[in-house]
Amino acid sequence: MGGFGLNGSDEEGIATRLWNKFKNERVSVLYSPFIICLASGTLDSHTFLHCISQDVYFLQAFAQAYELAEEYADDDEDKEAITKLRKRVLKRLRNLDTLIHEWGFESPKESMCQTATVKYTEFLLETAAGKVGGEKFPGKIVTPFEKTKIAAYTLSAIAPCMRLYNFVSKEILALLDPEESKHIYKKWLNSLSSEKFEASAGRIEVMLDKLSVSLTGEELEVVERLYHQAMKLEVEFILTQPVVNRTIAPVSQLYNSAEENLIIFCDFDLTCTAIDSSALLAEIAIVAASKADLSGGETQSSQMSSADIRMMWSNHFSQYIEEYEQCTESIMPNEAVKGLDYEGLSKAVEQISNFEKRANSRVIDSNLLRGLNLTDIIRAGEHLTFQDGCKQFFKDLMKSETCATDFHVLSYCWCDDLIKSAFSSGDLCVPNVHSNCLVYEESISTGNMIQKLESPMDKLGVFNDITKGSTNDSKPLTVYIGGSVGDLLSLLKADFGIVFGLSDSLTKLGSRFGISFVPLFSGLVNKQRELDVSGCLNLIGSSGVLYTVSSWDEINTFILGAKQVPPY
Repeated sequence: MGGFGLNGSDEEGIATRLWNKFKNERVSVLYSPFIICLASGTLDSHTFLHCISQDVYFLQAFAQAYELAEEYADDDEDKEAITKLRKRVLKRLRNLDTLIHEWGFESPKESMCQTATVKYTEFLLETAAGKVGGEKFPGKIVTPFEKTKIAAYTLSAIAPCMRLYNFVSKEILALLDPEESKHIYKKWLNSLSSEKFEASAGRIEVMLDKLSVSLTGEELEVVERLYHQAMKLEVEFILTQPVVNRTIAPVSQLYNSAEENLIIFCDFDLTCTAIDSSALLAEIAIVAASKADLSGGETQSSQMSSADIRMMWSNHFSQYIEEYEQCTESIMPNEAVKGLDYEGLSKAVEQISNFEKRANSRVIDSNLLRGLNLTDIIRAGEHLTFQDGCKQFFKDLMKSETCATDFHVLSYCWCDDLIKSAFSSGDLCVPNVHSNCLVYEESISTGNMIQKLESPMDKLGVFNDITKGSTNDSKPLTVYIGGSVGDLLSLLKADFGIVFGLSDSLTKLGSRFGISFVPLFSGLVNKQRELDVSGCLNLIGSSGVLYTVSSWDEINTFILGAKQVPPY
């Protein structure tokens, strides 16, 4: 689920824009222990009631904030809309005990306002009173413009909270059977995803859009900052709920023993990076040839110009794509099988392995990689564009004090130096790199390659060697992150095979051999149920289930957990 349109319009208002901009915060919520246990129906009822008990303080703060915003509203229509929102909050506050009974629980006899609740409610009421950092409101707020501005600021501090609860409840309900009646929190989830609740969230967003129209660019930046801070504080509230269950996430803390370490395997091209390394190396080769043209020096071949080399690269890539499609089509079963056919998939993938090796041999025989300067390769690696959130994950991995992690990159890349330089730039966790290597003479490539890792079978071999060679007495927990057909066998062998950026060829081939592709959040909810019922996880490789993600934020939060909110 993404952002929500306003009144069915294609035009994006500031509320929708900000909701979409700060999507990584809602990822933190979904993968939090509290929400995963809630979604699985295994959350301890005392934990749930403790969370619900905080509603009193939130609703009281909302009512006060609406009252101030109502006073600031200069337009009668705006004033009436805010009044309705305040009355709904007061009604929910009066009926809270009744609602809790309807959800199937007894109201808590007493509750203490927890620290995270205090942080948000104080932030909201200070904002509603005009105490906004960077803004000065001397004396009483009297002018219509000042009033409109403060009303907008107040709604920006409320809007993300309403939308976040609506979003989370819908995400969870989407996993449940509509006829499901045993889930003890379903009535509460239904109330947060109801048309009435969503309508209230939508009205706040519409009001925020309307009040923000007259604001300057500087003031809109304040709206964005307040919206983001409100979102972070609400996330902190959820993250700090006291969960007593042993939880599947973050997976780095699943085992308490330092001996039961975590091994992370990762593909490189288009999983970590935004571009394919072969295309980048081709461009470096073409640029080197162009420099040789200008200086009258030697190119890859003294008979070829840079234009000739560019054409050769273009022909190589065209041939590769055409033959790859033919190869994958030829190994595709006529009909999908029921249940994982790992042996059949292995035999099929062997044909892809042979194809990949032939393609590499053509590159070597054609001397296309001759003349590349190691300095240029390292410089290109240092400036290589990563997928959004990928670099942050590796930075967090390196800084993690709780995660005893062994990290390996398995790649078909022709040049391991390119990968090493990409990870050595900045404050990144430098992995063990398993890839091919260019051959150099005085830092200039000869065109030859040491062919270490060229195929799906090679990747699987490295994966098996590392896991079998673990020095721990107990089996380490393994996570493999990949996105291509070449990763399939290794993905299936890992305890958690995570597919980033699900490709059509991977989906089609995998499905034909009985592989199920399940969104990671959904898969973790199922694993949490299993963990609570049996007390242990059934982490058997080749289960036939792979977990899909659309962002590195999901991977980061699943493995390392959400980061705490800094003070505001």
